[in-house]
Amino acid sequence: MSTTDTLYAREDAVLGGFAVRPMDPLADAELLHAWVTHPKAAFWMMQDASLPDVEREYMRIAAAEHHDAFIGLHEGRPAFLMERYDPSRLELVGLYDAEPGDVGMHFLVAPGDTPLHGFTRAVITTVMAALFADPATRRVVVEPDVANTAVHALNEAVGFTVHGPVQKPEKQALLSFCTREQFEAATGLATGASI
Repeated sequence: MSTTDTLYAREDAVLGGFAVRPMDPLADAELLHAWVTHPKAAFWMMQDASLPDVEREYMRIAAAEHHDAFIGLHEGRPAFLMERYDPSRLELVGLYDAEPGDVGMHFLVAPGDTPLHGFTRAVITTVMAALFADPATRRVVVEPDVANTAVHALNEAVGFTVHGPVQKPEKQALLSFCTREQFEAATGLATGASI
């Protein structure tokens, strides 16, 4: 699959076109390095990563059976990183009762010079809609750092409910879930198609 392939696209009434394409760990490495090492990406835990570190990490993800990474576009320009994973096999193994159709998610908004009101919410809405475009996805599972209050508010805005804190090796995380029905009720978006 080429990085020019669009896996999912939607039009935001205010902010315009959003799309998701495959990530290329080598071609996108410089872009990703600038994003994950930016001070605003502290919760991504790659602040001190070198360019080769980022290449290795995303080559590992690209080769993984239960983990994928994508580049999100806004009006055709790279604007966010999206990851999906199987939480019954990665990240949350043994920390919660996995259900069929669970999909884990991480997202990171690229640092920008000019903030756009509502942009991050439009990004998480796009990420969630892309995940739910797969009919096999029944529930999205997230485990952000308990201290990341900004993302907790965003998660709540798109329908997540908090399950509670879980201790991971690298952080104390706030385990939260969002079903397709919760997402649709919170955002007014109908889900369908396939990623």
